[in-house]
Amino acid sequence: MSIRESDWKAFKRLRAVALERFSQRVLDECQQICSKRDATAHERYGELYDLIHKRNREMAHAFDHFSRSRALSCLRLIRMHNLLTEAEVAEFSEETQRATNIAR
Repeated sequence: MSIRESDWKAFKRLRAVALERFSQRVLDECQQICSKRDATAHERYGELYDLIHKRNREMAHAFDHFSRSRALSCLRLIRMHNLLTEAEVAEFSEETQRATNIAR
């Protein structure tokens, strides 16, 4: 199912915002791991490696399929990760909010 033009324009803009938020969240998690004092360097490296791989898979699912036909499923995942504010979600039509289960 494809989304209407106005929602596609909002999605293109807000997808970039959500990607930046996701990336910053991952960097913050990495920083927490790197600053652990009760773990060895090797333990921190392993934890960081695992985190990056897990987050990379999540990022790929939510952001790699940049097409109008996949926008609704990507928007569902972006919303699932709490990467949009309520005001940003409100920019989408009621139809898109319902279709992506993001209407509150």
